[in-house]
Amino acid sequence: MSDQVDIPVSHTLRGDGVAVITIDRPRRRNALNLDMKQRLVDAVLALNADAAVRVIVLTGAGGYFVAGTDIDEMASMTPTSHTLGATDLVFTTLRQSAKPIIAAVEGYALGGGCELALACDLIVAAEGARFGQPEIKVGIMPGAGGTQRLLRTIGKYQALRMMLTGEPIGAPQAFACGLVSELCPDGAALERAEALARTIAAMPPLAVRAIREVVHLGQDAPLDTALLLERKAFQLLFDSADQKEGMHAFLEKRAPQYQGK
Repeated sequence: MSDQVDIPVSHTLRGDGVAVITIDRPRRRNALNLDMKQRLVDAVLALNADAAVRVIVLTGAGGYFVAGTDIDEMASMTPTSHTLGATDLVFTTLRQSAKPIIAAVEGYALGGGCELALACDLIVAAEGARFGQPEIKVGIMPGAGGTQRLLRTIGKYQALRMMLTGEPIGAPQAFACGLVSELCPDGAALERAEALARTIAAMPPLAVRAIREVVHLGQDAPLDTALLLERKAFQLLFDSADQKEGMHAFLEKRAPQYQGK
């Protein structure tokens, strides 16, 4: 019997502008296969199209985030099948999401799982979680952002140690390296990620979008160019109703009501 029944990718609305995508493939510790990747793409696109959703949380069931990419499926793949199957589409979809995505990580985030977390905007990790890029141990290398996203996140020396040895690091070390946004007790990653998501969802949507765009584009641009992008985005927000509402609410000592306009 196919294990497809056992590996749903579900998404639910939690209210307050927050949605949660849950990966659940217990027999493989949520390892990614092509079906799983497509389900994740579909879920992210559906939530991006839902006006009620402002922030997305991505998590794994069963005490694991994603233990890697399915080696059984990858073992017989060719360069052509990777190209035709667009095996990197899920990572691109997460990185290009119009709405912030927070990874809630318990257990393992290895290989494609680590790259999946790296494609998110924030990473909340349980203290017992482990992050790694072990691809070298099976004769390959990271191919969905590991060499580049990890490099830009934790620097050359830490990134190369992880990739050339294939050895994972614990969440406290990942936090110290800047790979993790916040640590929490084991079992609490989803709860804490949802709390962060609610905080962000209550912020003015146009400002959230502008900040993410400038950070994503500016990180690879020369500093003067990035500063110009920042200044232009800053100025444009003064043409929004949310800017007027936010400043008037501050002066009137009341809670703002943002509309994303």
